[in-house]
Amino acid sequence: MNKEAEKINQLRAVLHQHNYNYYILDTPTINDFEFDTLLQSLIDLETKHPEFFDPNSPSQRVGGGVTKNFRNHTHKYPMYSLSNSYSKEEIEQWETRVQKVLGDQEVTYTCELKYDGASISLTYKNGVLLHGVTRGDGAQGDDVTQNLKTIPTIPLKLRGDYPDFFEIRGEIILPIKGFQAMNEERVKAGEDPYMNPRNTASGSLKTQDSALVAKRPLECFLYALAGENLKVKSQIEGLKQARLWGFKVPETAIEAKNLNEVFNYLDHWEKKRNELPYEIDGVVIKVNSFDQQSELGFTAKAPRWAIAYKFQAEEATTKLISVNYQIGRTGAVTPVANLEAVLLSGTTVKRASLHNADQIQKLELRIGDAVFVQKGGEIIPKIVGVDANSRAPIEHKINFITHCPECETLLTRIEGEAQHYCPNQTGCPPQIIGKIQHFISRKAMDIDGLGSETVTLLYHNGLVKNVADLYDLSVDDLLPLDRMAEKSVENIVKGLAQSKNKPFSKVLFGLGIRFVGETVAKKLTAAFGSIDELIAADTDALLSVDEIGERIAQSLQAYFLNPLNVALINRLKINGLQFELEKKSLSSDLVLKDKKFVVSGVFKTISRVELKEKIEFFGGTVGSSISTKTDFVVAGDGMGPSKKIKADQLDIPILSEEGFLRMISGND
Repeated sequence: MNKEAEKINQLRAVLHQHNYNYYILDTPTINDFEFDTLLQSLIDLETKHPEFFDPNSPSQRVGGGVTKNFRNHTHKYPMYSLSNSYSKEEIEQWETRVQKVLGDQEVTYTCELKYDGASISLTYKNGVLLHGVTRGDGAQGDDVTQNLKTIPTIPLKLRGDYPDFFEIRGEIILPIKGFQAMNEERVKAGEDPYMNPRNTASGSLKTQDSALVAKRPLECFLYALAGENLKVKSQIEGLKQARLWGFKVPETAIEAKNLNEVFNYLDHWEKKRNELPYEIDGVVIKVNSFDQQSELGFTAKAPRWAIAYKFQAEEATTKLISVNYQIGRTGAVTPVANLEAVLLSGTTVKRASLHNADQIQKLELRIGDAVFVQKGGEIIPKIVGVDANSRAPIEHKINFITHCPECETLLTRIEGEAQHYCPNQTGCPPQIIGKIQHFISRKAMDIDGLGSETVTLLYHNGLVKNVADLYDLSVDDLLPLDRMAEKSVENIVKGLAQSKNKPFSKVLFGLGIRFVGETVAKKLTAAFGSIDELIAADTDALLSVDEIGERIAQSLQAYFLNPLNVALINRLKINGLQFELEKKSLSSDLVLKDKKFVVSGVFKTISRVELKEKIEFFGGTVGSSISTKTDFVVAGDGMGPSKKIKADQLDIPILSEEGFLRMISGND
C-alpha cells in the first residue's frame, strides 16, 4: 500500500470513530472545527486519488449511524447535512457557484441562527402530528414520536390553513438556564453533571421513559418545510406561515438582499450570541426562493442552495495560578483551577473545571502556565489546552493529590473510573454535610425550616453527624445557636415531624446511595415494597427491575453491606420514617400472580406505562431484562431483535398486545 492510500485509510478510520463518538455516544472528543478540518483533508486526498474511492468513506456519509433503541423510520425527504464555512471569503465563493447556475436571476438570501441541538423531522397529516423522527444518517432515523409529544413547543394539532401533508424540520434544544438548573440538581444529588446542552437534548430523545423527557425543559425550534403543495414560495414565507400554524420559529431570521446584508447579520450575531437564552454555533444562509432552490439542487451530501457559517468556539488565554480540590457528598474529588481573571462570553472568569487527574496529566499542567479556557454550557468553564510558548518550569508540574484535603484520608480510585474518592464517608466533613443537605432537599425529604446553611451550622456545633441525628434535635438544642429565633426553631421541629410521613421512595432517595436518583428510587420501592426486601435482594433480583443495571446493583449491595449504613436505617425506622410502600389496590382476580413480564416495543391501544400498571394490578411483576425467571414477553412494534433472540433461546412465550389483553380478560 502506498503512502497516500495509507493516509486516506487512516483519516477514514479516525473520522469514523469521531462520527461514532458524536452521533452514537453523544460524547465528542474534538470540536466541530477540528472535525471539519480532518474531513476536508480526506476530501482533498480522495479528489486527487479517485482510484482509492470507497462508498463507505466518511466523505460519502450525510451523518452518523442509526441507533436501534427505537423503530427505524425512512425519511420521505432526505435530511441532508450542510456544507460548512469559516470565513466570509468562503461565503463569497459559495455565492459565485450559486450565480453560475442561476445566471442573471435576482437572488435574495435568508439568514437564520444555527441552533446547537438535536435535529428532528416532524410529519403532519391533515393538521395532526403523524410521527417525529431523529435525523439519524439522513436517510433514516429513530421514531421518537412519544418523546416529542411531551415537548410543549411541538404542536399536536395545527392551526389555520396548512398543507394536507408535509414534513417540517427543527432542532430540539435545551435552553441554558434549564440546562444549568438540571446540572445543579445533579450535582446536589451527587451525580455527574451533564456534558453540554446539545448532548443532553439529544440523549433525551433516546430516553425510553417519555415521562422523564417531559420533566426536561426542552424546546423545539422549527426552520424548514419539505413536501409538495406547501402553499408557500420561499424560505422566509415558510417560516412566517409555520408560526401561524402553531410552530415555534424564533424571530431572528431575516431576508437579505445581498451579501453585505448577510455579512452584517453574521457580525451582529457573532457579537450578540451570548445574549441569547440558548446556544448557537453559527448561521445558516439559504437561497430564499424555493424555485431557485429546486434549480440549484443537491450534491450527494448537501444542498447547493445553503451553507453554514460556523463561529469559532469562544476561547480566552489566561494564567493558571493554583489548583483546589473539592470533595462532594459521595467523596468524589474534583480539581478546580484558579485563574487570573479574564473576560469570556461576557463574564469574568476566575475558575475553570479540570474534571479529574487524567485531564491534568493529559494537559501536563504546571502552575504558571498560560492556558486556553473555553466556555460552553457547563456550570463553569473548562481548560482545553496550554500555550506551548508560555510554559512554566517543569518543577511546577501539578501532581494530583494523594490524600483528602479535608480529612487527610488516603484517596482511592475505582478501576475503570476517572474519579478519585475519599473513602472516609463518616468522618469527612464535606461528605457528612453534603449527605445531610441532600437528605433535606426539596426532591428528597423537603424539610420545612431547614436549609443548607442551617445544616452546616448544626454540624459545626456538634449537633448532627448523620441524617438520623436530625430526629434527635430538640428545641433546647437549637435555641442557643446563632440566628435561631423561637419561631425558626419551632418550624424546624415541626418540619422534621412532618417529614416522617414522606413516602418510602423519598426516604430511599434521601439516603444518598450512589447512582440511586429520584427515578431509580421510585423503581426500586415499587419493585421491592420495603427496605428489608431491598436489602435482601440478590443481584438477579435487582437487575430484573426496569432501568437497574450492574452499576446501580453493585452500589446498592455495597451500601447495605456496610453495618454503619444499616444501623443508620434502623435508627431512622425507630424515629418513624417510612421504609415500606403503601399497598396499592389489586384486582380480586390475580390472574398474573407470580408471573414475571418483560415489556418491549410500542403499543397501539395502550401505553407502556398503562400496560405495566395492568400487569401489577393483576398480581404480576415487571422486569427490564429477559432471564430464566421471565415468564412472558409482551411485544409491541419495534421490539429489539436481541430481546426476541434471547426469548426464543430461553423458550419464553412472546405475547402480542392483543394476546396480553385476552390473557387478563380471561379469554385466552
